[in-house]
Amino acid sequence: MTFSDNPIRTSAIGQMLISSRSLDEYRAMFRLTDADLARRILDCPGGAAGFTSAAHARGGDVTACDTAYFEHQPKELAVLATAEADRGNRYVRTHSEQYEWTFFADPDEHQRVRQQACQQFADHIRRHPDRYIAGRLPSLPFADASFDLALSSHLLFSYSDTLDHEFHVRAIRELMRVTREELRVFPLVAVGSSEPYRRLDELLADLRAQGISGDVVTVDYEFQRGGNQMLVCRHTSAEQR
Repeated sequence: MTFSDNPIRTSAIGQMLISSRSLDEYRAMFRLTDADLARRILDCPGGAAGFTSAAHARGGDVTACDTAYFEHQPKELAVLATAEADRGNRYVRTHSEQYEWTFFADPDEHQRVRQQACQQFADHIRRHPDRYIAGRLPSLPFADASFDLALSSHLLFSYSDTLDHEFHVRAIRELMRVTREELRVFPLVAVGSSEPYRRLDELLADLRAQGISGDVVTVDYEFQRGGNQMLVCRHTSAEQR
């Protein structure tokens, strides 16, 4: 997901990755229950994940949002997603020491699962383009409280060497605007790092001042080393929703 006319780069991986993750990976990294999957869900950035497709196959109500949907037609996205999955896998193979090989047995399984998610995404966006909405944080094209639960993976904190602190505050505030109940952000570490976002306490204080509580929750998932926590945000006043 990018936020300007020029591709954003980070020192670790290069241009922001349009990633393809599976339903199983979403369930693990966000601690999603069957009850969670029955809620109205926003996935932002959705990238080329298979999550929306897989959730819909279960009868779920998920909308994916990403700037990539501005820039590419579904056929182009299918080709791009495959190339991006390969680019991500190349990074994983050349930086294997940054990863824990528990969720994925090895880089070959990582590549296979991500390519399967790519295919799910490509098939679903062609059949259900209305479920893939072009949008750019920190200003999303949704009304207040459009969703019950928002999920945001591998953007905030992941690219904190490029996206500044103010952007993080504004993006979380915007995701909370369109969310009636809860936002989950994963992970809390930057690409190429195993240390949590260094201004996390300041961020939580900034959010509290705007009526948003934030709790750090450990999950039973760690692929990137140190990346086993999510930020769970809720509105502190029922009057806001």
